[in-house]
Amino acid sequence: MHPAPSIIVFTVASGLGLGLLALLGLGLITPQGFGAFLWFGAAYGLTLAGLAASTYHLGRPERALKAFSQWRSSWLSREAVLVAACLALMTPHAAALVFFTRPLPVLAAVAGVLALQTILATSMIYAQLRTVPRWNHWSTPAVFLIAALAGATMMTGMVPLAQVLLAWLALAMVAHWLLGDRRFAASGVTLGTATGLGALGTPRPFEPPHTGRSYLLTEMVHVVARAHAIKLRVVAMALACVLPSLILLGLPPRWPVISLAMASHLTGMLAARWLFFAEAEHTLSLYYGRPPADAPRPLTPPAR
Repeated sequence: MHPAPSIIVFTVASGLGLGLLALLGLGLITPQGFGAFLWFGAAYGLTLAGLAASTYHLGRPERALKAFSQWRSSWLSREAVLVAACLALMTPHAAALVFFTRPLPVLAAVAGVLALQTILATSMIYAQLRTVPRWNHWSTPAVFLIAALAGATMMTGMVPLAQVLLAWLALAMVAHWLLGDRRFAASGVTLGTATGLGALGTPRPFEPPHTGRSYLLTEMVHVVARAHAIKLRVVAMALACVLPSLILLGLPPRWPVISLAMASHLTGMLAARWLFFAEAEHTLSLYYGRPPADAPRPLTPPAR
């Protein structure tokens, strides 16, 4: 899949913002007054900045409001409904803490749960796609949810919990990569099933479907070299999990230290999220004669 920068920024920024809102709503951090203004401002700012980035991926951004209309069948629509409900319910709680230093615990708890559900809804946009076997697995929502909470706990200085979540995130990322490498072959999808000609024998491409680039090739078929992918995985793991954990372990948890750990973590998550999209093999690639690395390659026609 094409790793669009807007979607990468959206998933990373909004995930961190919603993770902060979950901590604030569930009472894991309880700021008051000006401190509450700063924390809620950061959470709202990250969430809204991520949502704004996602609109750049739409062909017609002015129609973004229509995303709310398909909540019965679309995870994208459910995500939009959940994030709107979360922000709306969290606002009175935030205002009460900022202006009156008095929380609204019931409303806040509901909003915190909605923040977690929004993160899961975002992950399910991808995890539901059987046409992308690498995503169609439990590890996808696990990575999204743990990454959001790990970044949020690190940002708020909850070092012991952040260390645990960083370890979980490392395990979830490794599971997603290793299991994903085998998902396409395990799905049983071949050029025969992709074209519907499998019953007639083993098809092979004679000419490409298009003589030039098309929207389908641009968005659905993206090839990243296996050697490059492994290097980027090492970089993503080191920056997103290992280095922040070492920084927090070896230095006192003050703002400069936390800022350094967060900078490393976010850089690593951007790399990991780029890989999330770049390594995703759509079954459409078989029809276009560009199968993923773990799929059996069809025979190529002899040179003319």
